[in-house]
Amino acid sequence: MIIPCIDLMDGKVVQLRQGREKVLEGKSPQEMVEMFAGFPWIQVIDLDAAFGKGSNAETVKYLASNSAIRAGGGVRSTQRATELLAQGAAKVIVGTAAFLTDGPNRRFLWELSETVGAERIILALDSKDGRVVVKGWQESTNWTASEILRDLEPYCSGFLCTYVDKEGMMQGTDLEWFRTLRSSTGHEITAAGGITTMDDIRALTALGIHCAVGMSIYTGFLKLDELRAFNTAIA
Repeated sequence: MIIPCIDLMDGKVVQLRQGREKVLEGKSPQEMVEMFAGFPWIQVIDLDAAFGKGSNAETVKYLASNSAIRAGGGVRSTQRATELLAQGAAKVIVGTAAFLTDGPNRRFLWELSETVGAERIILALDSKDGRVVVKGWQESTNWTASEILRDLEPYCSGFLCTYVDKEGMMQGTDLEWFRTLRSSTGHEITAAGGITTMDDIRALTALGIHCAVGMSIYTGFLKLDELRAFNTAIA
């Protein structure tokens, strides 16, 4: 399944390279809803909330009222998770707060899963230079994604796995890394980071992995009609 991505900053739809450098702005949220009509899911990240610089709550509400969304950005507490659900998100994406220096933040994850339900939680596993990274991809941990997947399974329904080394670079992704992840968990996996061509999408789909696609859509490299047709064909 192909999942288009909407990242929000200052009320605008944006795309960042390597999580920091803004390289383009998309159309208005209203136009994006029309663009992505027909896709089963849209992934929405509130970057202002993630960076602790504000909130795009009203835009998230609007998007959720018109599409099925899975949303994240700044989910560091159960309160923030319930806020996103109240804004209309069907699932919440949790990143940095899921981890401590020595492994999973089990106390927080248990509280979160008890409060909102593990079936509504997607845990973000972002990898750079072979290690899981946190805090906006700026801090590296001591473990790999494949090493920690099993420990996280009780607290979520799936994983959003970003290959940061290629994120926003339009250079393709690392299929071998995703193949390793697929063999490490029975949970749903959504791939992100560097997905550029239909060949990337076909290869990941063959592995049983969903594809979260952003930059290659916004730059016109991948065509929405072709992506919709692909989703329909595999449904």
